[in-house]
Amino acid sequence: MNVNQEKLLPIQDCEPMESAIPGLYTSAPQPLLFAPSLDIRAFLLHRKQGNLLIYSVTEFDSNVPVVQSLGGITRQYLNHWHEAMFVSERVDVPLFCHESDRELVAEKTKVSKTFSIRHLLDNDFEVIPTPGHTSGATAFLWDNGEHRFLFTSDTIYLKEGEWVAAVLKSSDRSAYIKSLELLRELDFDVLVPWLATHGQPYYTMTNKLDAQRRIGMILDRVQRGEDH
Repeated sequence: MNVNQEKLLPIQDCEPMESAIPGLYTSAPQPLLFAPSLDIRAFLLHRKQGNLLIYSVTEFDSNVPVVQSLGGITRQYLNHWHEAMFVSERVDVPLFCHESDRELVAEKTKVSKTFSIRHLLDNDFEVIPTPGHTSGATAFLWDNGEHRFLFTSDTIYLKEGEWVAAVLKSSDRSAYIKSLELLRELDFDVLVPWLATHGQPYYTMTNKLDAQRRIGMILDRVQRGEDH
């Protein structure tokens, strides 16, 4: 990971999640510009095969000392192109996104490589395209041996602690429904979205039955024509 050392700042308001969930670290919360009641975060996956950064925030630089102490970052993955607006210019790592969102991501930052199909990296990190919110929206499933973390950005996010969708005017509702049906069948026990209501939990523990019930409730609303 290449960073501008002169620009590094002390870590502020950023407590690693290691004690609660071993291996998963979070950046400090940052208000979403066009929805300030929601906070965004980036997450570092601490892996022997190389650390991964999921999502993005503009104020990531204060986390660099911790990141360096953990071995840096080998890749950054974006769920969809909206996150490209928040990629830190001073954290230079290979950036991956879905091919369908490549052009829009490239308008904001450099794209190192794209993908288009579901695949597995190093037998512990699965890339799962979930189009709907945008055409290139993608979920990531990480098995660290103790937990199975599902990263859904705002395809599914936490609003006042509840699991909700974000169907935009530009979203493909039919594709969104199919992606929710896919997510409902995945086996995971921690949901880690990009968005969460300010001051509220930003991840949630779950199990397969609970996740199926909650995603099923989202499906019902989206199928009725609701946006959340």
